[in-house]
Amino acid sequence: MANVPSDLKYTEEHEFVRVAPDGIAEVGITDYAQGELGDVVYVELPQVGAKFSKHDVFGTIEAVKAVSELFAPLSGEITAVNERLDKEPALVNTDPYGAGWMIRMRADDMSELSALLDAGAYEKQIG
Repeated sequence: MANVPSDLKYTEEHEFVRVAPDGIAEVGITDYAQGELGDVVYVELPQVGAKFSKHDVFGTIEAVKAVSELFAPLSGEITAVNERLDKEPALVNTDPYGAGWMIRMRADDMSELSALLDAGAYEKQIG
């Protein structure tokens, strides 16, 4: 059974969002998604300062089984990129909600969070 922390928000495309007290949103893929992908071998992420609208593709993740696009859960500007993933892409598999985070972004409109799934709704989606 996939780990679905109750304090996070989720997208239907299997990204998670953790909002820090300063309003910065940390984004990565869920435990369920990394399990479906298999061993992650490469992650392509945007540059700090890049801007995305909700649902825009912000990068790709390559695993042994497939290459998948990563979708921005919110509109905003990238404030940080997890550079450890360049050399250690397997962190996405071993610690998706911790060391395997992908980007941090400053959201343009925090009300977009309300359209994301809570843990219960995400658990229903993944069955």
